[in-house]
Order: sequence, then structure tokens, then C-alpha cells
Amino acid sequence: MTPDILCIGSVLWDIIGRSPTAMRLGADVPGRITRLPGGVAMNIAMTLRRFGMTPALLTAIGRDAEGEELTHSCERLGLVTAHVYRSDDLPTDRYMAIEGANGLIAAVADAHSLEAAGEKILRPLADGRLGTEATPWSGPIALDGNLTEALLAEIAASPLFSAADLRVAPASPGKAGRLLPLLTHPSATLYVNLEEANILARSDCTSASAAAEALLDRGAGRVLVTNGGEPAAEGTRDRGVIEGHPPPVLVTRVTGAGDTFMAAHLVAERRGADRHTALDEALRAAATYVSGDIGA
Repeated sequence: MTPDILCIGSVLWDIIGRSPTAMRLGADVPGRITRLPGGVAMNIAMTLRRFGMTPALLTAIGRDAEGEELTHSCERLGLVTAHVYRSDDLPTDRYMAIEGANGLIAAVADAHSLEAAGEKILRPLADGRLGTEATPWSGPIALDGNLTEALLAEIAASPLFSAADLRVAPASPGKAGRLLPLLTHPSATLYVNLEEANILARSDCTSASAAAEALLDRGAGRVLVTNGGEPAAEGTRDRGVIEGHPPPVLVTRVTGAGDTFMAAHLVAERRGADRHTALDEALRAAATYVSGDIGA
């Protein structure tokens, strides 16, 4: 298959424990534990595929048994894996989270193999398979913040990304600072939640709109800021900030919601939707996801 979008970043196994009970530190409650393909790049790719796009993955996956199973799962979902860096020495990455009725309780991301692989995952963009420096990839790229700060800085300055429509998402608030080199990239759109926006803008805003304004003031070209069930915002340099309101839903899961929002927004824009429509469609898709109405 010929891809029409590249998803660069973490592809791993999500191990998620969910309980309908509100939890506190040290809680021991009944629930369900699932293991599913995940990671920011993977979650975005799966949503894009549901919307009819053909994503290619640029990531690192081990040649261990977990890596073979994960690769086959990606292929069954219709994702292009031909350009994945497969390592004999690095184990397949994993992510573990605990979710309760009161939201995400705790999570541990083991993306060390992706970080260790570094620029090797980008080779198809330079060796002619997906582009070269002279003829760089000119389509959309979804990029996640699980890459190292050094590699993200390299990407920000690289001619391999000069023609791309770059869509960027942090992996978590703890990694949001890694995206600073991409904040002022001329073709980057940043998708962040309120906490991540405040980290990048070095602000203490209490609304998505204010945080979007703060990021634009810091030099960002375009940003989308979410804030759970509160109003979200999209800000574009020289065009101001608009707001959208998420539909009220019963939240049954949270891991992957931001990735779904980003993918749905990108697809809406590819269909020609205006700013308000694209934001509203993305918010509806994320609300449907967290309500559990689409399959994990």
C-alpha cells in the first residue's frame, strides 16, 4: 500500500487496567486488564485508518515475540509497516496505565527502545523510499513527543521535513518540554492539553483559549488546546483563537483520547472543513472515544 500520511513515534503494547471504581493511592479494586496495540503514533494511525486514510508507521519495534505479534496486529489493522525499524537488540516498548472512575490514576511509559533507535527510524525519509533531502515528503506527518529532545530538535531543522504538513503531539505532560524546538516551526500544528500548553508557554492559564493565546505569543504558528470536558481552543497566527465545546458524555476511558482528537481534526481538514467545523468534529470524535462507543 502507498501511504498518504506518516505517523512517527511510539508503537507499543498498551497494558491498561480499568475499574469503574474511583481510586486513590494504594487502592486494590476489581476491574479489567487489557493489552492492545498503542502508543501515540499507533493510536493516531488507527484513528486515521478508521477514517479511510492509509498511514505508514515510522518507529522501532523489536524482533522479539512481542514485536512480531505487534507488527502482525498493525498489518491486520491496515497500517503500512514496511518502513518500521526492526531491531535485534532492542525489546518492544510497552506502556502501562491504571484508570478509575476518577480518570487516569498513574501510568508508566517504557519507550526506551524508540529513544535508543533515534534517527534510524527516519532513514526512509532520506534514502528515497519516502523522500530525500532534494525531494522531501510533502504530505502530512503526525509526530509524537516520545522521541528524544535531541531528535526532535534535529527534525525541527531538517530539510527532510521542510515540505511536510507537520502535526505534533506530546506523549505526556512530562515530555511536553521536548517539543520546544518545534514550537516555532513554520509548518507545525501543535496539539496539547491545558497542562502541556502551560509547560510550553511557561504560563499558568486556566482556560484553553488563554493558553492558545499564550502559545501564539511565544511564537507558535498554530495550536490546538484541549481541557477535558471544558471548552477547547484552536489558535492560528494572524487569525486569532476560536473555541469549541466538547459534547457531554460519560467517560469510560481516557488513554488515547488526545490522539483520537488529533487524527479526527486532521481528517476533517483534509476533507476541506473550516476551522470551526474541524474543531467540532475532532471534539465529537474524542467524546465518542472516551464514552467507549468505538472499539478499543
